Amino acid sequence: MIVTAEWLNNQKKDVVVFDCRFNLADPQEGAALYEKNHIPGAFYAHLDHHLSGEKGKMGGRHPLPDMLEFKAFMESCGVSNNSTVVAYDDGVSMFAGRLWWLLSYAGHQKVHILDGGFDEWVAKGFPVTAETPKPSFASFDIELQPNMRASIEEVEKGKARLIDSRAPERYLGLTEPLDRVPGHIPGAVNCFFAEGLKESRWKNEDEQKARFRGIKQNEPVIVYCGSGVSATPNIIALKMAGYTNVKLYPGSYSEWSSDPSRPIETERRNIDGK
Repeated sequence: MIVTAEWLNNQKKDVVVFDCRFNLADPQEGAALYEKNHIPGAFYAHLDHHLSGEKGKMGGRHPLPDMLEFKAFMESCGVSNNSTVVAYDDGVSMFAGRLWWLLSYAGHQKVHILDGGFDEWVAKGFPVTAETPKPSFASFDIELQPNMRASIEEVEKGKARLIDSRAPERYLGLTEPLDRVPGHIPGAVNCFFAEGLKESRWKNEDEQKARFRGIKQNEPVIVYCGSGVSATPNIIALKMAGYTNVKLYPGSYSEWSSDPSRPIETERRNIDGK
């Protein structure tokens, strides 16, 4: 799932690259950075325009896009079912992770994240450009993987281990800059997604296993965050650690907390049950 800058630089064909850089506080920043320079041949995937759908009463701040529209976007960038896709952002991996999850949910298996993101690519001295690649249409058939997605009803049942991927202060309800009320979904344990990385580089399989100690390998797991974006690196980390029954709750806390009738917790729950 994770590839190095050296690996990507050595690929000469059949690889489609996406620049997913984004700033939640300034939604135009990522596109501006892309226009300034990016990895040669990379297309820009905007979180709000390409990787999310229109906001409604349900679905949270970043609802999933209409998958037929997502399919059309992939096709317009030359992605076929045989393409190898590499996504990158500024190294935080949550925006690239969103594209990784969407393509995986669409049934595409050859999708990867660039370890260290754009900064690592530049640090290695590999070329950048301001030139926008020409669209190259391809046919891309989607085969949705419903076992990757958890509904709010499934979360309410409480039969899966629930992982909150947000920073500890938001999980504990000490601060909440975005959603209606602070706290977390009852029963959730906190595994901050950024702890799966070390200076923008992915930790290895053993280090990921240590993060999720206390969760059995065959245990069903549902992962969420604020709006279904920063949860995706945790899903990748869980898969690196050998977990297979892992789902994303796309609406995440922004959807859950929008309904005053749903319960909220603020106390910590330890992953090992202690």
